[in-house]
Amino acid sequence: MDSLTQIVLGASVGEAVAGKRLGNKAMLWGAIAGTIPDLDVLLNPWLDTVQQLSFHRSITHSILFALVVSPLLGWLLHRLYKSSAATFRDWSLLFFFGFITHILLDSCTTWGTQLFWPFSTYGVAFYNVFVIDPLYTLPFFALVIAAAFYSRDNPTRRRLNYTGLFISTGYLLWSFVAKSIADHTFEKSMDKQCIPYTSYISKPTPLNTVFWSVTVEGPDGFYNGFYSLLDEDKTIKYDFEPKHAELLAPYRGHPKLERLLQITKGYYAVEETESDTLLIKDLRFGKFDGWQESGGDYVFVYKVWQNQQGKLKFEEVNNRPKVDKNYLLAYWHRILGKK
Repeated sequence: MDSLTQIVLGASVGEAVAGKRLGNKAMLWGAIAGTIPDLDVLLNPWLDTVQQLSFHRSITHSILFALVVSPLLGWLLHRLYKSSAATFRDWSLLFFFGFITHILLDSCTTWGTQLFWPFSTYGVAFYNVFVIDPLYTLPFFALVIAAAFYSRDNPTRRRLNYTGLFISTGYLLWSFVAKSIADHTFEKSMDKQCIPYTSYISKPTPLNTVFWSVTVEGPDGFYNGFYSLLDEDKTIKYDFEPKHAELLAPYRGHPKLERLLQITKGYYAVEETESDTLLIKDLRFGKFDGWQESGGDYVFVYKVWQNQQGKLKFEEVNNRPKVDKNYLLAYWHRILGKK
């Protein structure tokens, strides 16, 4: 999830763990705990494209990291705040729950989280929320901020904080319900249209849990479709993307290429360009504006080519559409079920 959401969640968890003993210091250090896992991006300048994709949400987003680093930071903060009522256990739990809630929330998004690193580099993903969702974050943010203005002994402070946790958790539970409804509709539509498939990934479109996108794996490629829970017409139009995996044959076995394909979980398609480079499309995220008649480009696309020394190179291609007032208005109408 985005940085603000993780800060709010961390602050709320810090308050729940040690607010009565630390007051706003619990919120402050909880917010810091909620931020620490994402500091892995600071290494990006020293990593190439595939290394960045592989390293983000790995070490610092693992259960092992939470178990090992929490007591170390707990000991350090216990030494720093010797005069506080918080014990070493309180500080350790504050960091542990700050870390663990961060990585579990990230696992709800499409990107996935390497929870079991270093034993597995598989990105665990539940695909139930978009990486930025104001309906999750803003009510939570308002309640946590309001709680901070009350003294640590005031029961209103705890009620506000727990209300924020309750509402945000309830929204996550709703997202699983919404996903289940969307999945049922996608499956019925695929059966009705006789679309052969072995698996599919459904995920919410940006900023909501009402409008959903699906990427369906077929024998020779992938089908992409969109559905809003508010659609009266349940007919879903699918467009087809051939996989063309054979285009990668000359480069198979290259460690970075194999890692990139592993990250996509097999949901990729390859396109050859006029400049003798290949484009690998990560289909898990779907298309930016495939819901429009004009179609759209995929969210994440990577250019692959050999340089003059014969070394395989990778670079992300930015195909982001222009998001203006007209685009947002059209998007809002589509969320409301207006095709």
